[in-house]
Amino acid sequence: MGFLWGILIVLFLNWLIFPNLTNRKINVTDYGTFIGKMEEGKIKEVMIKNNQIYFTVAEDGDRTQTYQTGEINDPQLVDRLLEAESPNPTGKIAFNQIVPEENSPILNFILMWILPGLIFYLIWKQATNSIRARMGSNGGNFMSFGSSGAKIYADSDVKTTFADVAGQNEAKETLTEIVDFLHNPQKYTDIGASLPKGALLVGPPGTGKTLIARAVAGEAKVPFFAISGSEFVQMFVGMGAAKVRDLFKQANEKAPCIIFIDEIDAIGKRRDASFGGNDEREQTLNQLLTEMDGFDGRKGVVILAATNRPESLDKALLRPGRFDRRIQMELPDLEGRKAILEVHLKKIKHDNIDMDLVARATAGSSGAELANIVNEAALRAVRMKRNRVTTNDLEESVETVIAGAQKKEKSFLQTKKESSPITKSAMPW
Repeated sequence: MGFLWGILIVLFLNWLIFPNLTNRKINVTDYGTFIGKMEEGKIKEVMIKNNQIYFTVAEDGDRTQTYQTGEINDPQLVDRLLEAESPNPTGKIAFNQIVPEENSPILNFILMWILPGLIFYLIWKQATNSIRARMGSNGGNFMSFGSSGAKIYADSDVKTTFADVAGQNEAKETLTEIVDFLHNPQKYTDIGASLPKGALLVGPPGTGKTLIARAVAGEAKVPFFAISGSEFVQMFVGMGAAKVRDLFKQANEKAPCIIFIDEIDAIGKRRDASFGGNDEREQTLNQLLTEMDGFDGRKGVVILAATNRPESLDKALLRPGRFDRRIQMELPDLEGRKAILEVHLKKIKHDNIDMDLVARATAGSSGAELANIVNEAALRAVRMKRNRVTTNDLEESVETVIAGAQKKEKSFLQTKKESSPITKSAMPW
């Protein structure tokens, strides 16, 4: 079908557009017009060829127009041309200049067939690539049916290290052993030990589960595959399982490496016998369980997964041999909040900040909330036309993030009056 459209487009270009580009436009007229133009002294050039007369007429300004007429048996034509006046500098009509003719057959073939075909091919190629990229990003490209879409970070791409993770010392200590195994697997295999196949990161939102997973890859200097659990769930049954197979195939080729599955509860929810279950999600989970059983932990492929709801995960996913370790990511304590604030304050200009005051005011805040507080403080400093963040900015940003921005339109008395349940008009006396 595409080839047929290409032929039609080339024929259309040859019929309508390219003749105007390849040939000089020649108007067909009668012999009387030719004689009239000659008597008016407007003809500049004349050529007789194949019983046809081609003559060029000077129009208004510097423009010229070429005409064609049939040759009439006129024995006095040459004498008339020699005697006629012309707008040429010599005042005579030129016979020695040739009126522009058609291009050579090779040039015509290139312009009428090769060039349109090349233009159509480039347009078709660009459109096809665009459609494939759009369908591939939506999971609907059947040409790449089993592609996982996992992001592959090379060694130089993962810059995050444990120094960028604060307030989670226990989690870092647990993951340090995995990093050491990826660096020195021989000392573990000599004694017969194998690396835990998976570690489950559990904790409230904003505690740094994704951040610490990237830090493990940054510390170990290994490729990092990151994919969300929701990306496995597709409209067509079987595509999620194909994505899982493709992901583990890539990981085995890049071993040692780290696979990180964010929000694993999207595919790892507990299975039950209730009517109307999600077949696609269950097939994807079964394939994930099979792949985790099938690969060799001694190759250095580590699976890290994150979830906010561990109680909803299937028991088969949590048994030993799959996710061997469960790493709890808690909300930071006072010292942890101080460390997190120090990490984020390194990125902005600030004066001497009272860390203890700010840390005590942010009890119960996660790492993500503390990062937002520091950013709000920087924005407030800019609004106040200052180039450094102060402790007062951080105190105000704590109130903004936790309680919301202060409303300045209403006064305290007006607010109190509006909130009073009894008004003067409501009193019976």
